[in-house]
Amino acid sequence: MGHPVMFDEEDQLLHRVRELALSFPDAAEKVSHGIPAFHTTKVFAYYGGSVKVDGEYRRHDQSLLVLLEPDERAALADDPRCYLPAYLAPAGWIGIDLSDDTDWNEIAELLDASYRRTAGKRRVARLDAATE
Repeated sequence: MGHPVMFDEEDQLLHRVRELALSFPDAAEKVSHGIPAFHTTKVFAYYGGSVKVDGEYRRHDQSLLVLLEPDERAALADDPRCYLPAYLAPAGWIGIDLSDDTDWNEIAELLDASYRRTAGKRRVARLDAATE
């Protein structure tokens, strides 16, 4: 039995994340463990996450999980919007809660950074060529 779907297809924040994430070269979306995952060969972002508190999981349904360089992750560590997601935090992932007043330029930058860590040299070169 697979994971239950843990997102609302009508979620407007998901629509905005999807628009940004799928704008990268060869980016695609799949559902992994019940949440949207954006990937090329490797996943570069998830929509939704959780943290384990006192043995129980607390969902952060409207959040973005990205894989950042250690210094970038450290810079966000004290931000009250951010959290260390269950299972993925030890591998360098960080979650950021989204809301109606989210700075979408910042989210685009975080997606870009995560994409660059996972997409491979050829895709990054295509991204750079497209933005010149």
